[in-house]
Amino acid sequence: MVVVATAGGLATDVGPWYQSLAQPAWKPPDAWFGPVWSTLYVSTAWAGIRTWRRLPEGQTRRLFLAACLLNALLNILWSVLYFAVRRPDWALIEAAVLWCSAAWVTWLMSRVDRVAVMLMLPHLTWLGVAWALNQATVSLNPIWGG
Repeated sequence: MVVVATAGGLATDVGPWYQSLAQPAWKPPDAWFGPVWSTLYVSTAWAGIRTWRRLPEGQTRRLFLAACLLNALLNILWSVLYFAVRRPDWALIEAAVLWCSAAWVTWLMSRVDRVAVMLMLPHLTWLGVAWALNQATVSLNPIWGG
């Protein structure tokens, strides 16, 4: 998760372009995003480790690893699309896929560890908030939707 957080952070530029975007009134302060994501990455990693340790060797474990890697890549891709490519409209579509991948990982966890699922619920919730914020930003900015 350190790699995901670092890569996502490097792709995130909250400079003049981002500051020029119209944002919804309910958007949390920018200062919240780093600590919230850091906390979520720690809980997600903890959930993943708990699950990994409980899975039997073999195909099930490989599937879980593949699902986690896909989710990690999608986390990074969202930041790249939104901030580096400056396409919140594309990031909005990708965010739906990202949420589904996190739900898939959570479902795989649910087969072996309820605590891991509880650790993932804040991540799923925040991804929903992030999607709604992304959607509102796309709607409020005429270049993409408003």
